[in-house]
Amino acid sequence: MNTLVRKVIPFASLVIIVLGLSALRPDTFLTADNFINVLSRSSVNGIIAVGMTAIIISGGIDLSVGSALALAGMVGAWTMLWLAGGDPAGTLWSVPSDIPAGPGRPPEPTALAMAFGTLAGVAAGTLCGFVNGALISKLRLPPFIVTLGTMSALRGIAYVMNDGEPYNVATYKYLGEGAFLGARVCVLIFAAVAVLAALALRYVRLGRYTYAIGSNREAAFHAGINVDRCLVWIYTLTGVAIGIAAMIQTSRTVSAQPTAGLSLELDVIAAVVIGGASLSGGRGTILGTIIGTLLISFLRNGCTLLGISTNVQLIVIGAIIVAAVSVDQLARSKTQ
Repeated sequence: MNTLVRKVIPFASLVIIVLGLSALRPDTFLTADNFINVLSRSSVNGIIAVGMTAIIISGGIDLSVGSALALAGMVGAWTMLWLAGGDPAGTLWSVPSDIPAGPGRPPEPTALAMAFGTLAGVAAGTLCGFVNGALISKLRLPPFIVTLGTMSALRGIAYVMNDGEPYNVATYKYLGEGAFLGARVCVLIFAAVAVLAALALRYVRLGRYTYAIGSNREAAFHAGINVDRCLVWIYTLTGVAIGIAAMIQTSRTVSAQPTAGLSLELDVIAAVVIGGASLSGGRGTILGTIIGTLLISFLRNGCTLLGISTNVQLIVIGAIIVAAVSVDQLARSKTQ
């Protein structure tokens, strides 16, 4: 299959989906508010997908992104509420935020507390990524097995933190709903992360090494590349992206949920693969991942507007993943 054709297919599919939904639901789909909503919702998945792109290019996989998102959000919200004077052993933090002011109302974090909480959430995501990278590189464990284990462990920690209850932070809205220069802050953060990652993969040494490791790990090692160190950095930087996305998600829902990010890895991996990355490693682009993320987001949004259940949406997304991998394998067989 021609390389240009393979790169055009995701973009063409996105255009077809947008045009089709515009024709079917012009009154609800083809509106500025709906597009802003789709872009805002895409920011969380898209930021994580940017990190996943580097991991898949390196020949790895990360199944723990959803659990890490939940844990990072819980840590960030816990820090905000703790700095606001909350009782870590109490249950007030789980009370709905619409309760009137009084003894039953959760404490409201100050701007400084929210800033430190945001940093704590990003740090927690970073630590999750570092642990994955260290286990994979130092213990020579397969990425699938390591991240399958951490997926369960991190989710468990998120549940244990507040006995399965969320932390409510009613005033923490800026990252999710705020605007800067007329654009949503979360969309601007997504764009900034994507641009930085694209430049890093193309011009920074770690980015070039990522492609080399994914193409042939042994050859990269014999060429003098410190493969283990690069893998730790790749997973750690993905953890940074997860932490940022977690705080945006927390801000969007004004609460940190231990159930956040369930099945998130499905959408994220699908976005990267649909965007043209190879699960065998060595190939992928940030632009392709962005297209894949938007394709899935518009598809889910359109299915919701058409009254299609989320269960059917899972079937559709699964079929798209199989189709994308099939295209990749067909392309590889043609070039061999």
